[in-house]
Amino acid sequence: MKPVITISSNTSWYIHNFRLSLIKNIQGKGIDVCVIAPEDDYSEKLRNENCRFISIDIDSKGTNPIRETRVIRDYREIYALIKPVLALHYTPKPNIYGSFAAQSLNIPFINNIAGLGTAFIKGGLLSKIVSYLYRLSQSRAVLVFFQNPDDLNLFVTSRLVHRDRVALLPGSGVDVHKFKPFQNPVTENSALTCFLLIARLIWDKGVGEFYGAAKIIKKKYPEAQFKLLGFVDHNNPSAISEAEIRSWEKEGVISWLGRTDDVRHYISEATCVVLPSYREGTPKSLLEAASMAKPLITTDCIGCRQTVDDGENGFLCQPRSAEDLAVKMEKILLMPADEIAIMGQKGRDKMIREFDEKIVIDAYMEAISKIINV
Repeated sequence: MKPVITISSNTSWYIHNFRLSLIKNIQGKGIDVCVIAPEDDYSEKLRNENCRFISIDIDSKGTNPIRETRVIRDYREIYALIKPVLALHYTPKPNIYGSFAAQSLNIPFINNIAGLGTAFIKGGLLSKIVSYLYRLSQSRAVLVFFQNPDDLNLFVTSRLVHRDRVALLPGSGVDVHKFKPFQNPVTENSALTCFLLIARLIWDKGVGEFYGAAKIIKKKYPEAQFKLLGFVDHNNPSAISEAEIRSWEKEGVISWLGRTDDVRHYISEATCVVLPSYREGTPKSLLEAASMAKPLITTDCIGCRQTVDDGENGFLCQPRSAEDLAVKMEKILLMPADEIAIMGQKGRDKMIREFDEKIVIDAYMEAISKIINV
């Protein structure tokens, strides 16, 4: 009977879009993979990748203590049934609740802290509660991966995790062979300049600032294009309503492209990819865009700043400032096509050098090999 490794997140979408290459590498070592996540449109896709799939009810914005305790119980029942040799957790609630369950059954587990979410952005009592839960749940982790040095240092200095059990990864990495430049040169006509934001449509991603900057730019450059690609995340407390997005479209400020399973076509048609987020782990959308040789504009904040060498492969802007974002957008608008191409190539070179997905997969496989004989 093959050993089993479980992989858990708060959505099947996340695992399919961010961890599929890791799953295939684990399976290639003769290990079965069992995915534990809420059922969504991507659950069947994971089953089709020869994964066992077990649905678990996780309310991403839930705070009811009784219901939250049930999630720990559900994890414990699943782990007792599956008997995994190792549990991999992603996203906040699996990182906490899955860890509690694994600890109770003496199952080794590895966690991945990919940004700290709304609770840490807003602070207050909720942040204190979450910090306490992290301290309890991470104490027996074999390893905790972080996606940026700021979060790693915060956890270590706050004594939420032991210093000798942490490691830094370049986000979830990017497949530099899949995300490569398309052959459609950027036009020199600034009227055709297109700014693209790829993200879940929540306020914390800076979508409001993107809209605000677009309004500023369009007064001076009315033909500039601003496109949103992503879905309305109804389960997130920071969600933007579809009605709000539609109202921006009616104003003629932005175009909403909806959601897609393959962003490459949309990235290829953009002049510049933008993410004015308030805080991230390391944003996948920026890695993919830079790998496709597109200049970036993102905020000088935790998780985002490491993707951009300011003035080299893009620009950093002030967080929560539509005005400063508009200033950086105008720099792109006024930049000659050959300079945009050079900036984009510098971004691709940076991705190959620092953010190749292989770096992430190798780190996981090395950690796995130390726990089980593969």
